[in-house]
Parts: sequence; structure tokens; C-alpha cells
Amino acid sequence: MMEPLGGPIELLYVDSASTDGSPESASEYGARVIRINPARPCAAAGRNAGWKAASAEIVLFLDGDTVLARKFVADTVHHFADPRVAVVFGRRSEIKPEASIFTRVLDLDWVYPERQALFCGGDALIRRSVLEEVNGFDERLIAGEEPEMCWRIRAKGYKIVGVDRSMVAHDLAMTHWSQYWRRALRSGFALAEISTRFRHTSSPLWLRESRRNVLQGIIMLALFLLAPSLAIVCRTPIPIALAIGIVSLLTVRTAHRARWKSRRLVTLLLYGLHSHVQHIPILFGQLIYRHARRTGRVQGLIEYKTAEQ
Repeated sequence: MMEPLGGPIELLYVDSASTDGSPESASEYGARVIRINPARPCAAAGRNAGWKAASAEIVLFLDGDTVLARKFVADTVHHFADPRVAVVFGRRSEIKPEASIFTRVLDLDWVYPERQALFCGGDALIRRSVLEEVNGFDERLIAGEEPEMCWRIRAKGYKIVGVDRSMVAHDLAMTHWSQYWRRALRSGFALAEISTRFRHTSSPLWLRESRRNVLQGIIMLALFLLAPSLAIVCRTPIPIALAIGIVSLLTVRTAHRARWKSRRLVTLLLYGLHSHVQHIPILFGQLIYRHARRTGRVQGLIEYKTAEQ
């Protein structure tokens, strides 16, 4: 136990049948190891096991692929002096942003202005009494469990605050297109599931984003698939040239709007391209959810990292 904040700190590590020696390593560093083996593995199950075993009023959640910034907790807990604040989180940044084109681009997804937010990610400080009030994370979700819980938290009148302060360094560990595709598939599945759940509420979550993705995904598919087909049928490169021109204009427009995130032109252009290309796998992720819902199939985790990562 350490007391840098004027009180004891509990260190808990939740393990779900890992085979890489993580529980032993965590124990050596003084963590209390909690082992779970849920029938349907998901992040929500691990987080619920962790906060229910903790006794402190403020619970810090950290994903297994992140490293906590040394002073974040000490510099941030004062926000909870406001009893309406339930969740506070800070910035993520990639540990190795130059490791691949994917980490270079997706690192910008973590950049945002300080604000009162709609939801947090997997790393956040959360008031325990609020977790008890909303019964924690929904273990039926394979992704998107934080936004879903934050919706229920906000519905009770609490605030979620994002601060412009480094919170964690994150290891995306993404080097292949297949990983990028599966990560976006998972996002699409969560987008469809959560937007469907809250569709008929007074404050629908992600419904507009879900509908926008369907439109944008179809447009991007048409540009990438229909244009080459038309070029072959019509024996002219004009459809391909038009498609390239449209994608280029969209890329430049998005890069210009995101220029506050980075000063590096090439990175911004890649980010602009990513912002539109990702709509294709996200659309397929939505379709996977619709099919699973229609057939009654239980969808397992959609992972993009290997066991070694």
C-alpha cells in the first residue's frame, strides 16, 4: 500500500484466463489478483469484478495495454469535489505512434479538447457510488460498454468530464490492414447494438452516427467497387479518375478540419483518408450485428490483437 494522495491505494488486477504470466507479474508488484472465467469473455466482466472488489470511493480503470501517467490521478481527483461529477478522464496517446501507418493515424483519434463529454473510454476515474447506482457495466456487450454505461450515468443527472491532461500511454500494436479492419468491425458492431438499444429513448445514443455510417459506407463502397467496374465496362478510366478525385477532396477537407490535432501535413492527410475509408468496415460491423440479432446468434469477441500483443 502507498499513500501519495493522503490515503491508501488499492491495486487490483483482474485476469481472465491469461497464459502469459501476467497474474504472477501483477502479484509481484503488490496487486491483488482477481481471476475470472466468464462464459462470455468481455471487458465489462473484468471491470465489474474489479470495482466490486475495491473499497475506495474513486475507482481508476486501466486497460491492459496502457501505462498510467505518473501525476494524472493526483492532478485530477479534485474534480470530484463537485458531487455531480461521476467520471473524469484524460488524454490517451500512442506509446509508439511511428511504429506503423496505423498507429500514426489512429493516434490522432485520441486528441480532443477539454470538455464536458458524453462518454469515456476504457481508462477513467469513476465514482464508486455511481457505479453501484447504475449497476456497473453491461456484460452483454462485447464492445461499447463504456458509452452505454455513461448514457445511464448521464440519465441520472451526473456529469462526465474530459480533461486536457495526459492520462495514459496506449499500445495499439497495430501493424497490419487485417487488424485495422477487425478493429473497425468491432466499432461498427458496437455502433449498431447501442444505437438500437437507445433508439426509442428521449436521448438516443449513436443513432445519427449509425445512420450516417450506412450512407457514407455505401458511398465509399461504390467509389471503390463501382468505379473500377464502370471503367472496365465502358473501357475508359474516367470513373476511376472521378472516384479518386472525390476521395481526395474528402480527404483534404477532413485533414483541414483536423489541422488543430497535428502540424504534420502527411499525417493529417492520412488521417483524413482514414476518416472516410473506415466507414466500410464499420458498415460491415453493423451488418454483422443486424444478422446476429435477426438469427439470434450470440456474437463472440471481435479481437484485432493476437495473444502475443
